[in-house]
Amino acid sequence: MVAVGGVILVYSLILLHGQPLDWPFLFLAGITITVASRLSIKIPRVDGEITVSDTIIFLTLLLYGPEAGIVVAALDGLGSSIHVSRKARVLLFNTAQMVCSTFLTTIVLRLSFGSIRGIYQLGLPHLSFAAVCVMAIVQYAGNSGLVAVYTALKTSRPVWDTWRSHYLWTSVTYLAGASIAAISARFIGGLSIYTLLMVSPIVAIIYVTYKTYLQNVQASSDKAEQARQHFQELSLYVAEQERIRKQFSQVEKMSALGELASGVAHDFNNTLAAILGRAQLMLRKVEDDETRRGLEIIVKSANDGAGTVKRIQDFARQRRDHDFEPVAVDQLLIDVNEITRPRWKDRAQASNVHINLNLQINTNALVLGDPSELREVLVNMVFNAVDAMPQGGRLTLSADEVGEKIRIAVSDTGIGMSEETCSRVFDPFFTTKGEAGMGLGLAVCYGIIQRHGGSVDIDSEVGEGTTFRITLPKAEAAMKAEPMTPDVARLRLVRKSTKPSILIVDDEECVRELLVDILESEGYEVTTAENGEQALKEFEDKRFKAVFTDVGMPGMSGWELARAIRERDDAIPLAVITGWGESVSSNEQELARVNWVVSKPFSVDRISEIAMEVAKHTGMDVSSLPIAATGT
Repeated sequence: MVAVGGVILVYSLILLHGQPLDWPFLFLAGITITVASRLSIKIPRVDGEITVSDTIIFLTLLLYGPEAGIVVAALDGLGSSIHVSRKARVLLFNTAQMVCSTFLTTIVLRLSFGSIRGIYQLGLPHLSFAAVCVMAIVQYAGNSGLVAVYTALKTSRPVWDTWRSHYLWTSVTYLAGASIAAISARFIGGLSIYTLLMVSPIVAIIYVTYKTYLQNVQASSDKAEQARQHFQELSLYVAEQERIRKQFSQVEKMSALGELASGVAHDFNNTLAAILGRAQLMLRKVEDDETRRGLEIIVKSANDGAGTVKRIQDFARQRRDHDFEPVAVDQLLIDVNEITRPRWKDRAQASNVHINLNLQINTNALVLGDPSELREVLVNMVFNAVDAMPQGGRLTLSADEVGEKIRIAVSDTGIGMSEETCSRVFDPFFTTKGEAGMGLGLAVCYGIIQRHGGSVDIDSEVGEGTTFRITLPKAEAAMKAEPMTPDVARLRLVRKSTKPSILIVDDEECVRELLVDILESEGYEVTTAENGEQALKEFEDKRFKAVFTDVGMPGMSGWELARAIRERDDAIPLAVITGWGESVSSNEQELARVNWVVSKPFSVDRISEIAMEVAKHTGMDVSSLPIAATGT
């Protein structure tokens, strides 16, 4: 543009050389560069302005010819640019585009009407009107079109949209300027004081009108920008509400599943407790090998059933036990690397699939947790990442400190997941592996991380890979020691008889009878109660060495009974036997000052061990108790 404009300007100056230029022309040139070019109006939302000097350019074209008009246009472009920018590129471009658009106008006028200097002398009114329209339209199209192309390239927007949005409305300026110039040239016949007196008010009115109009446009533009910002904020709010809604939906689903699992676990554990306990008691007494093998199978099956119940509780996030210990994060990741190596390296290479695992351990901090469970989570996620890269790829296992948190990430470059899949990956029994998957792995992982006081986030895109980020709290120095249970060593019961008495409280008859048989075989006298109220009555009437109570009972719960007994005797050993599995928090145990928590189904050996501990810590003569034979 600068090159073309420069050639045209030099050519015009050469042709203008030698022509008679009077003081009115010099006056027009001077007023253009000093006054008219500075009466500018800023165009909203773009870095550009329009001036009112078009009238002077058109008047110069009509009175002094195309070369003089091009020179005045160059002065207008230069003058309007100086107070906007001092950059040479901007000055040269604005000057060149004014020269080029004016040159295009002169070409069209010459082709249409012949000599430009004689246009205002055309005798026919319709020809004069046509000349004015052509002059204004071509100047408007050339000028606004060139600037629109420049702006569109600068802002990476379509040319048509840029021109229509920012420059379409400027046509009135050119039409008004061409009309004023034609009238001045036609009726006055030249530039004089009368011309200035007539033109100046009209130009001033146009300038003030446009100035006011554009102020209103700018105000509307500001309101539109505020509305756009409000819309963005509203969109963010809606997105956040949608995220909360999905999270709440997940919580609702897990809560419903938790209620189901909780009831199932309680009933199954009570049933399994009777089966397991009875089988173990019979194992102590039978000598026939075939019968022993049958009982051992029953014991194994009962234990497997107990494991199934525990897994259901894991899926439903019902376990709250916190038998945690300090775990070194760096060692945890190294262990996972070695455990999973056969899967991501040996087996993958055997299938001609190459997967590289990259360890990025940037912390040696500790977290408080169960190391086996945390390893299970990471191993499961690594295996999922391997499955997501059937053609091979890169697997990254990293750990970083973020404030008081530890962030562990498992990233892959696999097939990725859609947004809908991401929202369901932690749902039990949801799987993308078809019959090859059970849909339980990530559900277990989610429950474990929640139980550790952490969170899991997913970042995935189809075809780009997936990243699981696990955030866990750092282990504090005060939390590195295991929580202390009530000090049984402080118990100061004195032996009163060789056959100590224990109180058993359970609403399930089969469980009560089982505990009676186990404890009687250990040499204890056993008193039973079906509920908490009956137990308290027995406790008032008789002295006991210990109390075994169920948690879930009608009326008074086991925790309430334990607290009531503690109010009456703060030293008696208390054991809580619960059919809720391991969904008992250490906080509940501490508040009730319970010495032992035993999950159903329990083993005979576990009850025997507690019976022996009761004897030791209550000052009883252990040698006076019978030693029951235990099965293996």
